[in-house]
Amino acid sequence: MTIRVVVADDQELVRSGFAMILDVQADIEVVAEAGDGAEAVEAVRRHRPDVALLDIRMPRVDGIEACRTISAAGDCRTVMLTTFDSDEYVYEALHAGASGLLLKDVRRDDLVHAVRVVARGESLLAPSVARRLVEQYTRPAVRPRRPDARLDALTGRERETLLLLARGLSNAEIAAELVVSDHTVKTHVGNVLSKLGLRDRIQAVICAYETGLVAAGDPPPGGAHRPGASPASARD
Repeated sequence: MTIRVVVADDQELVRSGFAMILDVQADIEVVAEAGDGAEAVEAVRRHRPDVALLDIRMPRVDGIEACRTISAAGDCRTVMLTTFDSDEYVYEALHAGASGLLLKDVRRDDLVHAVRVVARGESLLAPSVARRLVEQYTRPAVRPRRPDARLDALTGRERETLLLLARGLSNAEIAAELVVSDHTVKTHVGNVLSKLGLRDRIQAVICAYETGLVAAGDPPPGGAHRPGASPASARD
C-alpha cells in the first residue's frame, strides 16, 4: 500500500528537498506541496493523504493551526517539523493532534521512518523533542502535587501501564516489566487511551505528566529503560 503525503513548508528548497527524499521511496508518494498552513489544509482536503508533513512556523496559517484543522477533519495524520532552538510550541503541536515531531535537520532515513511509523497509526518524537516535553512537565510549578481525578477511571494495572508508557518503554518492555503477554499490554494500552479520551501514546505521555503520575527524578522501572537509548517511538 502506498503512503500518500502532503509536504508543507514556506521555504521552497526545504519543502522540495523533503518531498524529493520521500517521493523516491517505493512505498511513498508525495501528492502535493504547500507553502503555508492554509495551502496545506486545502491540499489535504483535495488529495486526502495519509500523512501531512508540516513546518510549525509558516505564514498566514501556521503549522499548529493547520494540524488542528487537519486532525479534526479526518484520518490524515500529521508530522510536525521544528527548529527546536527557536520553537516554543512542542506542547501546543501535540495538543493540536500531531502524531510526530521531528527536528528540521532530521536525517534522511529518520524522516522516511517517521512517515511510515505515523502512517501505520503509531507516534514518534525526536529524542531531543521528547526531552523538551519531559522537562516542561517535570517543573514543580507545572506539575500537580498528586495525581488528579482523571486517573480514577483506571485500574491499578492500567495506571502501571500508563506510568511505563510515560517512561518510554515499548510494549515488549512493558510486558517484561509487568510479566504479562504482549497482547495483554496492547489491551491495557487501549483501555488507557479509551478511558482517558486520548488519541495515541504521545497524548498518554502528556497526560501522565499533567496529572502528576510521573514526577521529576523518578527512577526508571527495573532498570529496563535507558534514557537516550532509542527514539521515543510507539513500538508494538
